[in-house]
Amino acid sequence: MDKVVFQTLGCEGSKQIGIATLNVEKALNALDLDMVRLLKAQLEAWREQDEIVCVVLDGAGEKAFCAGGDVRAITEASRANPGEIAPEAQTFFTEEYQLDYLIHTLGKPVMVWGDGIVMGGGLGLMAGASHRVVTQTSRIAMPEVTIGLYPDVGGSFFLNRMPGRTGLFLGLTGYNMNGADALYVDLANFAIDRDNKEPLWDALAEVHWQDDANTNHDLLSQVLNGFSDDNIADNSRLKAHQARIDELMAGSLADIHSCLSALDDTHLQERGEAWLGRARDTFLAGSPLSWNLIEAQMQLGTEMELADCFRMELGWSVNCCAHGDFCEGVRALLLDKDRNPQWQFASLEAVTQEAMDKLMTSPWDEASHPLNTL
Repeated sequence: MDKVVFQTLGCEGSKQIGIATLNVEKALNALDLDMVRLLKAQLEAWREQDEIVCVVLDGAGEKAFCAGGDVRAITEASRANPGEIAPEAQTFFTEEYQLDYLIHTLGKPVMVWGDGIVMGGGLGLMAGASHRVVTQTSRIAMPEVTIGLYPDVGGSFFLNRMPGRTGLFLGLTGYNMNGADALYVDLANFAIDRDNKEPLWDALAEVHWQDDANTNHDLLSQVLNGFSDDNIADNSRLKAHQARIDELMAGSLADIHSCLSALDDTHLQERGEAWLGRARDTFLAGSPLSWNLIEAQMQLGTEMELADCFRMELGWSVNCCAHGDFCEGVRALLLDKDRNPQWQFASLEAVTQEAMDKLMTSPWDEASHPLNTL
């Protein structure tokens, strides 16, 4: 079975749309290194082919576009080399970020059909696309706090551009967004009923595509707008509760921890905020090292270039594998599934500056950085 299925959709005037379908339905289309390499090679080829006017990414099955990265191999390699950067970890994250950056910079229109689960590495693919479609079943999140990581795959770039302190909230709590939420924070820009997928594909085949990428960008937008569904777009909890989120995320990390810890289920129920209970619980179950990394990430602002974000994240990610809580988090959540991680630090107050410096210091100088050609 091919892990990624590549097809071309014939259009008017010998133009074609390249379609890449993630095809590991049982694993919710989670990305492994083979899939990353297949996607990168094909997207680079399509970029150079004049007849390819647009690229579409979607996922097999009805449950997920992509539920994240397949982190088991990275974890096993890292556990076998404690305290060292495992080559497998460096290779996976390097090539994953190269793929994400390629999508951001492809030039031709890129559409992601973000139906079902879109998490972690799946969001890395989606965030870089020019046309990001959500449906009524979209469930979008960056839940890395639960595995001792942080929102990578460009999260340092896109989380900082969200309204108010929403980016920090999403990073710390792993909150599951619906389609309307994703539109609100600009992780999506089109909402379409999932039942209109085939009619949409038919409509794309009938477009009179041009040789100019900017024109084709507009043509794709016109088609997607024609299928727009306001029912999906009009129920953003994040938008409705923006002031409350900003209030909870105000002040220092210690202030935020205190504020979230104090949330009482009965009180939340009375205020119609029961959803915040799950956000609180996910945060409190997360890694204290991750809390600190996410706070540092959110202090970067919007000045850092996209390529520099990926270069910084690569250092942080391999360091999380070698020195942080990543391996223990994956063990507890995905391997042994006991959901009882033994984090290096039992509380926020226990985290040392030395530990944070170790995670945030790049293993490479500028010349030797694996992503120095981005």
